Amino acid sequence: MPRLVSVGNVIVDIVMRVGAIPEPGGDVIASGSEITAGGGLNTMVAAARDGLDVAFGGQYGTGPFGDVVRSALASSGVEVLQPGLDDVDSGYCVALVDDSTERTFVTSVGAEGRLSRADLDRITLEPDDTVFVSGYGLAHAVNGPAIADWLGTAPDAVRVLLDPSPLVATLAPAVLGSVMARADLVSANGREARLMSPTSAGLPEAVATIAAAARGTALVRDGAAGCWVVEAGTPPVLVPGFRVDAVDSNGAGDAHGGVLVAALSRGASLVDAVRRANAAAALAVTRNGPATAPTAAETDAFLTRLA
Repeated sequence: MPRLVSVGNVIVDIVMRVGAIPEPGGDVIASGSEITAGGGLNTMVAAARDGLDVAFGGQYGTGPFGDVVRSALASSGVEVLQPGLDDVDSGYCVALVDDSTERTFVTSVGAEGRLSRADLDRITLEPDDTVFVSGYGLAHAVNGPAIADWLGTAPDAVRVLLDPSPLVATLAPAVLGSVMARADLVSANGREARLMSPTSAGLPEAVATIAAAARGTALVRDGAAGCWVVEAGTPPVLVPGFRVDAVDSNGAGDAHGGVLVAALSRGASLVDAVRRANAAAALAVTRNGPATAPTAAETDAFLTRLA
């Protein structure tokens, strides 16, 4: 059976909702908050809710935050491939969600930043697997080189999807270049695409530049407008999005990525998979919280209504 195999980070999200981000030295009282496991968990949950088997190959810790991570992994139905570390806690992220629904992150790194090549060698990849790689993992001094090296040994039949993350501009060029060269598909948001292709005139040009640096296929998410897609040898195409009343954009990209992989793993064309992922992301932003990906039935119903 096809699987999503994630080598990303699962950490604890401390989410606070604020009217606006305070100025430097300022203060603001949150209108609401929650503590939950997040990070790479959200993509895995999105794929699982859309019907795909999921395995987690990342690292995690022991302690108060590690307890939250372990509990979330156990209840999510995700297969856990690592034993975890007993000498360090998992990390956490403070996520500020303002009235525009935009989110701002500050992260403290823990055990998830200690994924070694020996850890990765525990993972047995099957030909119909999709390996999901996040720039958040590549940003760590241990994980980045280990993942880049390990991907070089992955069977060619294994699909590799790279989500470069907001940290893309800080990634070591050698690590990013190596992963890009193995990536069958790169999925970025508009800001990330501009950072990866600073001389491009717009997102259509940026997605073409990114595709050329990978194995010929890339997509750039452009909010409610939709998603720009380039397949090898074809010009950029905009797959339209769905306009909804957004309340929280936190986790929208995760929902998009997980559902995209699930649809591709079932044999959908890239354009059809992106349309389904656009629908899942649209549903996700109508709900508060990071892990708001819809079920397969909810996405099916949404697409049917709009057909």
